[in-house]
Amino acid sequence: MSLTNAKHIITEIDGVRCSVVETGATADRVKFLKELLEHNKFEVKVLEVQAEEGGEPSYTVGVTDLVFNPVFSVYDRSLRTRDGQIVSPDIWNQKATVYKSNYWVK
Repeated sequence: MSLTNAKHIITEIDGVRCSVVETGATADRVKFLKELLEHNKFEVKVLEVQAEEGGEPSYTVGVTDLVFNPVFSVYDRSLRTRDGQIVSPDIWNQKATVYKSNYWVK
């Protein structure tokens, strides 16, 4: 789920209702999200979606907290990395590994 769409989607994964964090994720993306969300005390569920013949499977990642919305959590600055940094949109999208302070602070 990109950070440009705040639509809240709920689905069932392994018999548990979950808030969808991301659909169509790769295995590396699932590993990143699972580690990040579990560090922030969320229970993560992953559903593997089989691809067509010869294709890589994709994954749906969800959390059991039904009020969780990744857009709100990232922009509310309520998520933290393992080393205590704020999860910015760039960190969430794996474009950066370090939180950069606000642009107006030099």
